[in-house]
This record gives sequence, C-alpha cells and structure tokens, in this order.
Amino acid sequence: MDVVDNSQPEPKQEHPLETLNPATEQALLSGNPASSQKPCYKIRYTLSGHTRAVSALKFSPNGAILASSGADKLVKLWDTNNGEIIRTFEGHKEGISDIAWSSDGDYLASASDDKTIIIWSLELGTAARTLIGHTNFVFCLNYNPNSNLLVSGGYDETVRVWDVARGKSLKVLPAHSDPVTAVSFNHDGTLIVSCAMDGLIRIWDADSGQCLKTLVDDDNPICSHVKFSQNSKFVLASTQDSTIRLWNYHSSRCVKTYVGHTNRTYCIVACFSTTKGKYIVSGSEDNKIYVWDLQTRQVLQVLEGHRDVVLTVAVSTLLRRCYREP
Repeated sequence: MDVVDNSQPEPKQEHPLETLNPATEQALLSGNPASSQKPCYKIRYTLSGHTRAVSALKFSPNGAILASSGADKLVKLWDTNNGEIIRTFEGHKEGISDIAWSSDGDYLASASDDKTIIIWSLELGTAARTLIGHTNFVFCLNYNPNSNLLVSGGYDETVRVWDVARGKSLKVLPAHSDPVTAVSFNHDGTLIVSCAMDGLIRIWDADSGQCLKTLVDDDNPICSHVKFSQNSKFVLASTQDSTIRLWNYHSSRCVKTYVGHTNRTYCIVACFSTTKGKYIVSGSEDNKIYVWDLQTRQVLQVLEGHRDVVLTVAVSTLLRRCYREP
C-alpha cells in the first residue's frame, strides 16, 4: 500500500433533483484556476500488513487514520503521520469488500462475504454491533452524514438501509438484477445512489425508498463504482469498459468521460481530488494509478510502483495525500 503526497464548503441545500441549466452545469464543472495545475504526487510511505488483496481504503473524517480492509478478513488502522499500524480488527469469517467511517470517526463499518456488517468501536477496540439481513455477500456500504443510517448493497441484488442504533434493517430495496457494487448517500443524506453489475445507476429517495432516476449508458457496461460529487450535482461512475463517466443525473446526461486506464475485470474505485485542483483519481488493471483533470479530461499524472492491479484509491483533502492499493 503506497502513500503519496501532493475543502470545499458545503453548498446550500436545494431540491435533490432540481434541473441544472447548461450555464450552471458548466460553472460547476469549470472549477477555479488551480484546476489547471498539474499534480505532483510522490511516494511517502509503503504500508505492509495484509496477507491477501486489499479491497478498500478510507480516511477517517479528520484525516489522522487510514483504514484498510482485505480478503484476509482483517480491518487495519494506520497512523497517517508516520505510516505505523495502530490496530487490527478481527471478527469476520470471510473476506471484507468495503469499509466506511461514521462522520464523527468513532465507528468503522465493514462489509463481508460472511453476509454480515460489523460496526467497530474505536474507543473500545472491539465490535459494537453486527448487522444481519443480507442473504449473500455484502459488497459495499456507506453512512449517511448524520451516521444514524447505513446503506449497504450485496450479491443478493438488494440495497438495504439500516438503523444503526437499533441494528435493524429499515428498508430493503429490490434495486438491481445483478450484484450491487456500490452505494452512497449525497451530502445531506436525502438521496442514495447505487450501481450494479446490471450496468444501471439508480438514484433513490432516502426517506421513501422510491427510485427517482435510472442512468444507463447505451453500451450498458458493468458498473464497478459510483459516488456523488461533493456538491451532489453529479455522479461519478466507473465501468468495466475502461471508462469513467461523470453524469449530470438531473438531465440523465453523461457530461464527461475519462479514459486511459484499464478496467475490464475488477470493481475499481475512482474518486474526486480537490486539494490543489480538481482531479479524478483511479486505480487500473495495468498496475498504475491515473490522475485526470476534471474539466479537460486530460491525464495529468500516472503513478507506477505496484506489481498488481490497483483496486482502490483514497484521497485526503486534509492531508493532501493519496493512498492506493493493489
């Protein structure tokens, strides 16, 4: 696992599916003059500890801790100041596919092939709660901004919304016709986005569970990962045709595509970076990490060093560091 060196205020709340006119859309995408600067990521640390493939990397809300999970059934916490291991959580019976921090950084949730979600307490250093309900592998999860709800998706083709305090499933959405590969809330918790191997991206009303919008490309490639932009106006989607798409979901229109990397087999994570400019960052099956300019779509930097597929990346806006993992 390599660490390389290199926020925006919350937007005012608007109606979740308010239509953007072309001028507004362009203004949101254009960014500031800093977006033309080229990134200069360099390796700072190489972290070793997992014995099998690492599946997910997530920074704590204050940026002080990096959490990692893997097929070795473990969750590890790393000190981002010195690269040292802080703690290892053990408890899952099968490999872990995803992890998510609560907004206060006190809890970390993990999704496993053992069909469970474990919520770990950093204060206690143990499992605080186990969520049971999925009937197949749990592949993805995320907290809402208040961290009172958790959304998860799995190989049972459903999206579940959980009451964290009670450990109960509040909603089961028959979301897709194939395994669900990513789920996430928008910035104010009113919307959920999901994607799946059926190639569909769906926007849900978090309160009612109603599907508000379905996005699909003409070629219908498998969708590996999806997340809202920081202002919740766009959705970034990675697909297994070696393309990353930025969707204006209000108009159901793809407004940007990013290519150059390789992604035809694995569910590879892409994310936004907004530290010194506006970039898109993604792993790749050619063992590299790619950084694009969000506006121009040009590849600005390619990072090398891994010996296998880079499955996941994480960017800290606080520390100006990017983590990547094969």
